[in-house]
Amino acid sequence: MDLILCHQTADFDALGAAVGLTKLHPGAKIVLTGGAHPSVRKFLALHRDELALMEFRSVNPALIRHLFIVDTQRRDRIGKAVEWLELDNVKSVTIYDHHEENGQISADNFLKYIEKVGSCSTIICELLQQKSIGLNSVEATAMALGIHVDTGSLTFEQTTPRDALALAWLMTQDVNIRTLGEYVEPSLAPALRKLLPHALKSIQSLTVNGYTISWLLVETPHFIPGLSNLTSRIIDLVETDVLLFGHYYGHNVEKQKQGKLTIIGRSSLESVNLAQIFTAFTGGGHSSAASFTLRCPNPHDIIEQLLTQIENQIPSPLTARDLMAYPVRTIRPYTTIEEAQRILLRYGHSGLVVVNKEKELVGVISRRDIDLALHHGFSHAPVKGYMTKNVQVINPETALSEIEELMVKNDIGRLPVMENGQLIGIVTRTDVLRHLHSARLNSHPNSSNNLPLVSCLLPSLEKKLHPPIWKLLQQTATYAQQQGWHLYLVGGGVRDLLLTDNHTTLNLQDIDLVVDGFHRATTPEAGVKLAEALQAIYPQSRLSIHGQFQTAALLWHKDPQLGSLWLDIATARTEFYPYPAANPEVESSSIRQDLYRRDFTINALAVRLTQPHQGELLDFFGGVEDVRSHFIRVLHPNSFIEDPTRIYRAVRFAVRLNFDIETQTREYIDYAVNSGVFERVSLEKNSIPALTTRLKAELTYILQAQYWQPALKLLQEVGALRCLHRNCQITPNLWWQIRCLDRWLKYYHADSYNPSVSSWLLRLEIILSSFPEGVIVANNLELPKESIQRLSHLSENNEKIKHYLPTCQNISEKVEFLANYQSITLLLIAVKNSKPIRRTIWNYLMHWSKVKSPLDGKDLQKLGYKPSKLYKEILNKVLALYLDGKIKNQREAENFVLKNYPMNN
Repeated sequence: MDLILCHQTADFDALGAAVGLTKLHPGAKIVLTGGAHPSVRKFLALHRDELALMEFRSVNPALIRHLFIVDTQRRDRIGKAVEWLELDNVKSVTIYDHHEENGQISADNFLKYIEKVGSCSTIICELLQQKSIGLNSVEATAMALGIHVDTGSLTFEQTTPRDALALAWLMTQDVNIRTLGEYVEPSLAPALRKLLPHALKSIQSLTVNGYTISWLLVETPHFIPGLSNLTSRIIDLVETDVLLFGHYYGHNVEKQKQGKLTIIGRSSLESVNLAQIFTAFTGGGHSSAASFTLRCPNPHDIIEQLLTQIENQIPSPLTARDLMAYPVRTIRPYTTIEEAQRILLRYGHSGLVVVNKEKELVGVISRRDIDLALHHGFSHAPVKGYMTKNVQVINPETALSEIEELMVKNDIGRLPVMENGQLIGIVTRTDVLRHLHSARLNSHPNSSNNLPLVSCLLPSLEKKLHPPIWKLLQQTATYAQQQGWHLYLVGGGVRDLLLTDNHTTLNLQDIDLVVDGFHRATTPEAGVKLAEALQAIYPQSRLSIHGQFQTAALLWHKDPQLGSLWLDIATARTEFYPYPAANPEVESSSIRQDLYRRDFTINALAVRLTQPHQGELLDFFGGVEDVRSHFIRVLHPNSFIEDPTRIYRAVRFAVRLNFDIETQTREYIDYAVNSGVFERVSLEKNSIPALTTRLKAELTYILQAQYWQPALKLLQEVGALRCLHRNCQITPNLWWQIRCLDRWLKYYHADSYNPSVSSWLLRLEIILSSFPEGVIVANNLELPKESIQRLSHLSENNEKIKHYLPTCQNISEKVEFLANYQSITLLLIAVKNSKPIRRTIWNYLMHWSKVKSPLDGKDLQKLGYKPSKLYKEILNKVLALYLDGKIKNQREAENFVLKNYPMNN
């Protein structure tokens, strides 16, 4: 006998999951271990005969073979059925649940399907679809009710896309819509309708950090079923962030009988985890909806304990100081409309703050105002005639909720932040929306991967990082804290931290740190000061200072603890590209603007290493979601036009991390490559860094990496090689040559007698040699002189070898001819030619060029020959005969010399 156990007071999700399991395990019976929710009882009153239900009292425990438990992992939630778990005749116990794993139920043959979805019925739906098992109308309706009720018709916080897909599939299985509507929004029972006014009058509330916590306690002689429906109705009627509904019943003073307290909790705050709090009271559920029942003498004490724990989980409210952008870009009242537009374009702002010469706030002008002035032909008019003068301002401690209210009530897109009469920052509508969006993403991780929630990465840093690296970061943060700066770990280090599992130690060897002075006075030399302080602690490191904004780098070489670590420290800055593919012009800025200048969302992440909010993850552009989804996504549409090397970095990261280049990002690459902008700029500008030295650096990274082959294929696929030259592309023939060269290089490098050569450079040379303008590109890339020389003469040398080598009859002739060329040149020429020429060059490089004459100068002296110019002629002739097989050994060589070169007495 196989049994499917629903938890006590079974709800629609437990029933729906159980119904689905009867299809996966034909013959299995559903057992309600302790009653059901009133709505479920009503549903079963009509449909019991159509479902595989079995009374608890009808079960013969000795016949049980397999147990399936749905919608719970708690032993105390399955009543007396918990005894069945220990029976010797039970071969297996399987749990299907969507609550946080707690491991309470275990057995020898124990299986579990625990998924972070909104409904247990969703898990069963997915299994049914995998096995192509259909449902009848009642079964589909029961499961659809499970998903609807447990996800609030897909509106609760724990809802995932998987729930929506499962519900959509159920709709194809002939769900009864009328029944669905009846039970999803059931009307209150008469007893509950009578209780509602009393409950509303009993509500008490308190405010903590701007959030409202409400609670009420109803005392009755007997248990009242269906209170979860009443709780949901109260939530709709009362504005509160957390609600505790307490029901105390069965208390009898005369019989000294303690009453039972049922607490039903609802929370809309991500930080308040009701399931976690209620666990201490033998309860459970979701973080946003949970309940428990216990006996107690004083229900008020329990409620007080709950309130204390909830208060401890209420976060400090976000304030303007947390949200604002700084420093603020300001203009003067007499700045022209045309100049204001240029500033907006340069910095990507949607508005500007206007201050007088005393730096006092006098107005705000939006892009809409500027566009209107330009439309009417007032480009040379001062902004003072178009700016908003009655500016609504806030202070650094203004809470997010108040900021939202001000923006909505006054239809304002930006709010200047003032402190002691000074403008220290600005909060825009985008800042508020970005925070709300990132908070939603962090609360809904993609359930198809195992990445953690990342509101705070401090525990991950300490746990995952190589201990000496973690110690180094702590020391750096301590110094920055003392200076009043904020210090951030940024870029690839954060990305790799998110991608590393909890059982792997991450030994970062390339770390980027950014110093942000917040609204305090911070000099551009902050990064240098920090690096100098670190070098005093780590004298074995080498300090390098460079750049207009005093960027510093500390380098270790094969250090016993830190390895070959490269630590970059910079002051937060923003950048502007004066023309496509130029070097950017940079200015000091905030951490947010510093992250915005980066290449991809997965690299625009930062972790704060200093207080306050130490360990906080900064993700302004959806980088965490793209890490989870394995996407390479660019930050803005013109990114590749501003810097074409980002195309190469996109390919490098995609191949190295096994990510996909996101669809729109691919379209941006296509536009940048096909627009002709790089060719146009090449004609207009003498120096184009992003098409010369910086592009060479990216090519070096790619061509010397282990993954160079798939990377090169992807570069060809996205058209990136056309950034080198419009005629540069990997044809099938060129691809064969590249791979052939790689095979030859493996043998070439294996022989220590061969001259050293950089494999990546030869790969690049074979590509550049495939089109006539390759030498020009090599010069633009500033390749080594010998490389440019080799490419310059490669075509000519190739023609000479193709023409002359086939005419050589003897090996000695071939060796004498090929000795005129460098071995590297011969490698490049070989892969471009026919098989006979390749074979000859191969033999020369691998064998013939290494053959030594059976005689040398000392042997000639022993034979009686005096040193002279004749030595070279004799030895060359002997070697030639030896190569051709006409001389086999030293003795035959000596006889040849004595016979053909008589000594003069």
